[in-house]
Amino acid sequence: AMIGDSLTQGFGLMPEDNLVSQLQMRLLEDNFSVDLLNFGVSGDTTAGGLERFDWSVSSDVSGVVIILGGNDLLRGIPPDHSFENLRKMIIKAKKRGLPTLLVGIRASANFGSDYKIKFDKMYKLLQTEFDIFYYENFFSAISHKDVSLFLSFMQQDGIHPNAAGIKKIVADFYPTFKEFVEHAFLIN
Repeated sequence: AMIGDSLTQGFGLMPEDNLVSQLQMRLLEDNFSVDLLNFGVSGDTTAGGLERFDWSVSSDVSGVVIILGGNDLLRGIPPDHSFENLRKMIIKAKKRGLPTLLVGIRASANFGSDYKIKFDKMYKLLQTEFDIFYYENFFSAISHKDVSLFLSFMQQDGIHPNAAGIKKIVADFYPTFKEFVEHAFLIN
């Protein structure tokens, strides 16, 4: 189960170009018989993810990927609130024995350096507390000092990756994701 927002859902992309579809294709190429469930909801926050966690993650799910926080960031939601929502989702997954992969997002400095520091630290704090799989920054594969290069991997809104951006993100993310999937298979 991949719980997320528009970055997971695939806002502005053809269905075959979204993150979940691209990861599914990579798994099939590597002969993994795994069905990925796209529970990305455009505009969703960590609060929304927590609210829908129980009915999204059915009993036949064998692992959870959480890619949330971007909309919290865009709305200036206090990092303490986002942290607690993510924490509660991880606890729910742990109670059900589900391996969890947490994907972080890096904050801009729009809300000041204190906000950025707190927001950026929350994902690593959760990874350390729960000893879960972790990918530090969703955008790490396309985050460049060269703004024009970065924007070449983004849709016109400057928020969502385009198909080429998703391909780069998947290429960078896949080794962590594959290790997570292998682990989920071992314990289930």
